Amino acid sequence: MDSTAGPLNQLISDALVVIAPHVPRDLTWPILLLTAGLATTIWLLRKGVGAKGADGRIRRMPLRQFLLPAEIYTHVSARVDVGLYVFERLLRPLWVTTLLVGVAPGTEALVMDALNALLDSGPGLQSHYGWMLLYSLVTLLLYDLLFFLIHYAEHKIPVLWAIHKVHHSAEVLTPLTRYREHFLEGPIYAIGAALSFGIAAGLFGWLFSDSIAQATLFNIGFFALLFGFNGSFRHYHVAFHYPRWLSKWLHSPVMHHTHHSYLEHHWDTNLAAVTSIWDRAFGTLYIPERDEYTPWGLGPASQGEYRSFWQNVSGPFRDWSAMIKRKASSSAGLHE
Repeated sequence: MDSTAGPLNQLISDALVVIAPHVPRDLTWPILLLTAGLATTIWLLRKGVGAKGADGRIRRMPLRQFLLPAEIYTHVSARVDVGLYVFERLLRPLWVTTLLVGVAPGTEALVMDALNALLDSGPGLQSHYGWMLLYSLVTLLLYDLLFFLIHYAEHKIPVLWAIHKVHHSAEVLTPLTRYREHFLEGPIYAIGAALSFGIAAGLFGWLFSDSIAQATLFNIGFFALLFGFNGSFRHYHVAFHYPRWLSKWLHSPVMHHTHHSYLEHHWDTNLAAVTSIWDRAFGTLYIPERDEYTPWGLGPASQGEYRSFWQNVSGPFRDWSAMIKRKASSSAGLHE
């Protein structure tokens, strides 16, 4: 195998044909049916309790309302979700192909070249299921770390928060809220994902003498299932808790309910995508109590500025303009 021809580069010539079916998609019938099935199980086990209303409070509901409450799915926020989803989908082809064809394989080649320069050729290991499992785990942890770092920066840096605020302006949670993001935000996370896949593929491509392209496809398919379910249920109004010990290692869907809460003690918590490892390491882990109150959105002070479709699309530009004006006014004041 060519020393710089890792698994992503082997696949890239027909990437759109081979990889596209494996790209994470939350809104598929299998994922939605799995979500509904688990929610029905919660309804049965808890005798109708476990779903939250638009106010973020748990209440007892009949099954139909438990699964599809009208107050959530007819809410103006849910309608804005649809508009932002369609808008982002229309723009996605402009950057997805560039990132898929450029960043991930380029990162992979860079990693393999660096390892070859520093350590000479790889050890030429033979791949087997144990190594492939490690490959999947390393990819997951790298993805989760880069997602965490990007997400943390978005919450802490005002210029980036202006973009991410659109996602947090959701006043109710539905599976479509997973895609409620400003059109500038998707490429940021896509770069993080491409880097994580490229780093892991470059490392394991250097380690093995035989092709691991099929293992890379398996990873992408596995993450499609994992992120599909995780993204769907954690943006669903039903509170799905894990045991506390498991929540210290993996994010339960209800942990994302607190992330979307505008209560101050919930701010900037649970920032990783899948595991709780990085939140524990950086002190941002929050495991909610059973049936904890989680009002969603930006809060009464600023929610009115992010209620309509156009307010959300234009929001970052308004915020940036205000930042520039404040800075200019501050600079002018210093020179008077």
